[in-house]
Amino acid sequence: MKRMFKISLLGLLALGLTTSCEDENKNKNENNENLLDIEVVYVEGGEFEMGATDEQGEDAEYNEKPVRTIKLNSYSIGKYEITQAQWKAVMGTTVKDLQKNAAWDDGIVGEGNNYPIYYVSWDDAQEFCKRLSEKTGKNYVLPTEAQWEYAARGGNKSNHTKYAGSNDPEEVAWHVNNCDLTTHPVGDKKPNELGIYDMSGNVWEWCSDWFSRYNADDTDNPQGPASGAGRVARGGSWYHPAVNSRVAARNGGAADTRFSMMGLRVVLLP
Repeated sequence: MKRMFKISLLGLLALGLTTSCEDENKNKNENNENLLDIEVVYVEGGEFEMGATDEQGEDAEYNEKPVRTIKLNSYSIGKYEITQAQWKAVMGTTVKDLQKNAAWDDGIVGEGNNYPIYYVSWDDAQEFCKRLSEKTGKNYVLPTEAQWEYAARGGNKSNHTKYAGSNDPEEVAWHVNNCDLTTHPVGDKKPNELGIYDMSGNVWEWCSDWFSRYNADDTDNPQGPASGAGRVARGGSWYHPAVNSRVAARNGGAADTRFSMMGLRVVLLP
C-alpha cells in the first residue's frame, strides 16, 4: 500500500515539508501549436469567505481557521494544471529528469504530453514562471493561497461546494481511491463553476505563500506571512484521500523538495 501523508503544520516542520463533455476540452493542450500560450480563465475580483466554511463540515482542520472575509483584485488562472508538454517547452526537461532528484521515488505515475507535470519543487515552479514570463513577455506567477482558493471555489459564481465544482469528489477529483495510483490527463473530470479543471485532485499545486497559520487581519489581497515552515500546496492529489482535495484543505513542503504528487498551475497578472 502506498505511503500516505497528510502534512499539518507540525508535520511540515518535521518533514521539511464524468469525463468532460467534449474531447477538445479535456485535451486542449495536446494539439496546441504554441505550448507557451497557456489557456487561462478570467477570475473577476470580489470578496469570499476563506477557510473552514460550513460546507467543509467535520473534515475542516485547525489550520483552515479562522474563517476570514478576503478581498481580491481580478486575475486570470490556468484552466488546467501545467502539462508535461508545456513544462518541456519552457524548461527543456521531462518528468523523468525531475524524478532523478526526487525526495523519494514513486516511479513514473503517468506520462504523456497532456498529463500534469510532477516531481516539481516550489523552486522549480518559480523558475518555470520566470522563464515562461521571459519567453512570452507576460507576467506569470504562482497563485497566492487566497487566489487559489477563490478560483477553486468558483469565484463570484460559487455554489459553495466542498470540492472544486461539486460536493461529490468522484465528479471532479482524481484521488487515491479512484485513480489506479496514477495521475491522469488534465481535464478528464468535470470543471468547476468557472470552467477550471482539476483544482481538486490529480496533483497538488504550489502557491506562492509561506505555510503558516492564517492571520485574521490579513484580508486585503493577502500575500501570506513573511516566513514559515515551508511553502503552501493546494488541491490534493492522486496519492491522497478525497478529503485532501477539499477547496479549504492545506498542505505544503520544503521549497527545494520534489514529490511525485506535486505540480503547479499558474496565474497571469494584468
